[in-house]
Amino acid sequence: MIVKAREERIRHLGGLTLEMYRRSDFRDQLLIEQCREVVELEQRLHELDSMLEAVATAGRAPATCECGAPVPWGSHFCANCGRPVGTEAVVACKGCGHPLPADASFCANCGRAAEASAETRPEAEAEPEAEAQRQTTEDTIFESLDPWER
Repeated sequence: MIVKAREERIRHLGGLTLEMYRRSDFRDQLLIEQCREVVELEQRLHELDSMLEAVATAGRAPATCECGAPVPWGSHFCANCGRPVGTEAVVACKGCGHPLPADASFCANCGRAAEASAETRPEAEAEPEAEAQRQTTEDTIFESLDPWER
């Protein structure tokens, strides 16, 4: 849209200059004002191009893993050694499969509560489950015994 406005202003400026020439009546202030508007539009276009280039460059800039291998932007693991990239481990949401940091409470994609796996849960939380499983196993063995052997 800015490019189109710039092109229209340049055409208008050329027509205005031609008409002033035909009439032999140049108005310098009017020409300077029109030129200033075209230059401002060109400066804005340059700013936008610079911003777009910065975003595109940031997306292509490779990081490096601890092993020294380049890791493309957006990767979660190093292709050379398999280490997780960044400081946080990455897991997948059980609902939608979206990658999550291991310490996330909710999925940013679907909003589902993140379930901690056995590896990421603290020992204190894993202990009651192990105790309950052991108790269930003992109860099953006890029930399977002959009533006279109890």
